[in-house]
Amino acid sequence: MPDKSSSQASFIRRHSLGVASVSILTLWILLYCVSNPSTHVGSFFGNAIADWTGVVVTVLATKYMYEKGSAESRRPKDAGLSPLRKLLRDHSLSLFLVITGIGWVVLYASMNSEAKWGQVVGNIVSEWTQIFGMVLLTKRLIEPHSKESANTTQNNKPSQKI
Repeated sequence: MPDKSSSQASFIRRHSLGVASVSILTLWILLYCVSNPSTHVGSFFGNAIADWTGVVVTVLATKYMYEKGSAESRRPKDAGLSPLRKLLRDHSLSLFLVITGIGWVVLYASMNSEAKWGQVVGNIVSEWTQIFGMVLLTKRLIEPHSKESANTTQNNKPSQKI
């Protein structure tokens, strides 16, 4: 029977980036809850929540979802998928960001934008827009000396030197 402590250590080791990101986000939320958003420190905590929510989504969503054409996405297997399931799989990251982004926009529209949590949710809407934009941009655009762009140019066409 496997040792329980070694399986916990293995889980933490394999998921350390996600665990650390969620832990930091939790810390910012706790600090914001007890702070005054009218102060510089309180405002910082609110902005940090939006930024670290984006980090958590980037770490976890890109781990489990795929976006066809994005160099940063992992390459899933194509075996045995219907055309609809393949379409949903090929754009699961964009679909996730659009659906959850709509949810954030609806929530933000129903809140007082000047209220403590209204400002945070507004910043999260901005963060979602930024992440979705980056996903779309990475589908077609490349950046010299980027590991992901180098993989794309090697796999799709000859690399052009600048």
